[in-house]
Amino acid sequence: MRIRKPAPPLDEPALYGLAVKLLGQQMRTVAELKRLLRRRLQPGPAGEAALSAVIGRLGEYKFLDDAGYARDYAKLRQENSSFGARRVRQDLIRKGIHAGVIAETLDAAYEGVPEEALARRHLERKRVTKPVNDKETARVVRLLIRAGFAPATIFRILRQWNVDYAALASIESMDEDEHPPEE
Repeated sequence: MRIRKPAPPLDEPALYGLAVKLLGQQMRTVAELKRLLRRRLQPGPAGEAALSAVIGRLGEYKFLDDAGYARDYAKLRQENSSFGARRVRQDLIRKGIHAGVIAETLDAAYEGVPEEALARRHLERKRVTKPVNDKETARVVRLLIRAGFAPATIFRILRQWNVDYAALASIESMDEDEHPPEE
């Protein structure tokens, strides 16, 4: 097995070039870009100063914009994946977006979008049909929870499908261990 040598640290202009290259591959948040660039920093305060300068310069040129990233991400996840606000919130938190920006973004993106209609669209997109037994009902519930929909919305859909009351009751009484909290 061949062991790779660590890449040499970069000065500020080279770090800026790497940052532009990384942003050219895909849009990233400030936190993601910092994490990737830290691997190539010079040790000490000089490296941190270079990183701050590069991030500041990219922000000036509007190459880095966490609010714009969050807005585009939420719109794409809502329209293309039919994900609920909870799922998008989790994803944005994981990507290092500030909580205030997330709240603003989600309020704007999901305003006027009925969660039940979005959940039904998600089910349609996944080609899920009315469950016929407890096992399929549980699978539908897990799918919708992972997609970021509220339990009330999920049970409303299942009730409209006339899912057996016993199946709903058994799912509602499941332990917290089986359904960890989304946030």
